[in-house]
Amino acid sequence: MKLETYFVPAREKESKWLMFVLHGLGDSLNGYSWMPSEMQLPWMNYLLVNAPDEYYGGYSWYDIYGEAAPGIDRSRKLLIQLLDQKCSEGFSAENMFLFGFSQGCLMTLEAGLCYPQRLAGLIGISGYIHDLEGLIKRASHISKLQKILITHGTYDPLLPFLSVKKQMQKLKELGYNIEWHEFQKEHTIAGEEELKVIRDFARKPYQESLS
Repeated sequence: MKLETYFVPAREKESKWLMFVLHGLGDSLNGYSWMPSEMQLPWMNYLLVNAPDEYYGGYSWYDIYGEAAPGIDRSRKLLIQLLDQKCSEGFSAENMFLFGFSQGCLMTLEAGLCYPQRLAGLIGISGYIHDLEGLIKRASHISKLQKILITHGTYDPLLPFLSVKKQMQKLKELGYNIEWHEFQKEHTIAGEEELKVIRDFARKPYQESLS
């Protein structure tokens, strides 16, 4: 099984920077067609990814009604295969970002922290961790080297703010490199204010590569 993807090339044609974009429950890669232009990063290529399971006209990364773990395990493996595939196509792991919203945030953390190579960064928006202790046990030997941006809404009605903040504080206490931002928003992306935080996070490794 392979994940359906859509590649959006960087405006700078020779650039080898790549951001994987993972949607939330019931959405699809089409729901993030706006992102490449709004991010305003001419050196960034984008790989928009569909989750593997159909869900009411969109897609899902795992079962939200039954047992989530089997679907999370399968989706993690599929994403790691996709990361490996892009490495074999000439992209360097250290130049690749994982971005995810909601379910996509969960999968960004699952795949990113279990990946055996250091990535450019993990960006998780309005998500959570299904099994924190399990993820910590599964995490790769270099997981604490991954740079992680997490944002969440203070009045998110689907994923309670304090529960998610507690999970991220636990990871920070264990030595994970978490940059945490909170916004006065619900279960969404807070427009340009939040996009600027994401953009600035993505620019850091790019600018460091030029120095």
